[in-house]
Amino acid sequence: MPLLADLLCVLALVLGGKNSHEPGESDWILLAIAWPFAVAAVVAHVVLMSRGRATRRVWPEGTIVLAVTYVAGMLLRAASGRGLAPGFLIVAAIFLAVTMLGWRLVVQLVMSRTTRGRRDT
Repeated sequence: MPLLADLLCVLALVLGGKNSHEPGESDWILLAIAWPFAVAAVVAHVVLMSRGRATRRVWPEGTIVLAVTYVAGMLLRAASGRGLAPGFLIVAAIFLAVTMLGWRLVVQLVMSRTTRGRRDT
């Protein structure tokens, strides 16, 4: 489930970028924009899970997934010939941090409240 949530974060970044900067392009451009970040996110999850680490937590696993997704995604994007405009670097970092860590924080808070509620009864 955490991998799917992170891939949805990547998809949201890609959709926002396409709609803002390449609205007239075919929807196939989404794949060209998304694949580097999707591959990086999958790799991060696979490596962490192979070491028995739950990728749902904000710290440290969520932060590791975020860092790998961003850095490796940007490297793959550059290697594929797509640009790395400074504005994109900043917006992508902020957006991915807010969304990828944000959903984890919400889940963590809900689970904490649920656990606390069970102890109080």
